[in-house]
Amino acid sequence: MSESERREALRARYGTEGGPDIAWNDVIAGLLAHRTVRAFRPDPLPAGTLETLVAAAQSAASSSNLQTWSVVAVEDEAAKRRLSEVARGQRHIVEAPLVLVWLADLSRLEAIGRDRDAPTEGLDYLEMLMVGVVDAALAAQNATVALESLGLGSVYIGALRNDPEAVADLLGLPPNVLAVFGLCVGWPDPERPAAVKPRLPQGVVLHRGRYDDALAAGPIGTYDAAMRAFQAGQRIPEVGWSGAAIERVRGPGSLSGRDRLRGILERRGFGLK
Repeated sequence: MSESERREALRARYGTEGGPDIAWNDVIAGLLAHRTVRAFRPDPLPAGTLETLVAAAQSAASSSNLQTWSVVAVEDEAAKRRLSEVARGQRHIVEAPLVLVWLADLSRLEAIGRDRDAPTEGLDYLEMLMVGVVDAALAAQNATVALESLGLGSVYIGALRNDPEAVADLLGLPPNVLAVFGLCVGWPDPERPAAVKPRLPQGVVLHRGRYDDALAAGPIGTYDAAMRAFQAGQRIPEVGWSGAAIERVRGPGSLSGRDRLRGILERRGFGLK
């Protein structure tokens, strides 16, 4: 990659000229080029793609090697339509040839305990659910890096948490298993291209030695401008970042039903002590 291509990759990632001085190789270039793909060609995926992604996912770190995650591969059209309904009609869930539903899965350890007549009371604590969520996220991100290296695209679907019980019913999930998010996978549609979405400046997120709680008003203002430019290029409302982010956290009504999550988790068998 030439120096001008490196500068362009950093400009796209941060929405401004310049950017941090970073090391560079093909892996880093691929990571910086990540983009959310919401438009897919109907073409099927090559044989072995799913297994490749799962192998990459299983190569991610796992807390104490407990491997408290599983994944359900959804290819059935009716099932994808139902998942789309849970996600308030996101059409890319139906368009994508493959939807991976990533699970925090404590049921496997619970079953091993039952088989061996061994206690598993540790599973009743919030820490173990956090372990499962983190394990699932790490696994999914490894799969995402792998699929992008194959020329595929993806989009995460957090909206499956709008109704975890409906997702559990659809996928036959046992107690102590939570659908953390979905991941649509497919060939990006060149007629509806996606762009790299700018991220916050490093000066806002990078703390050296000790957290600095001073609000970086200047950098965030610059980032808002970068996001408005990105939104204009994607022909979506030019609302910037900070206003949209605050609107997303203004109250329980802005959580799309996920304010009910604690009660749902309890009904799904999680202890949450």
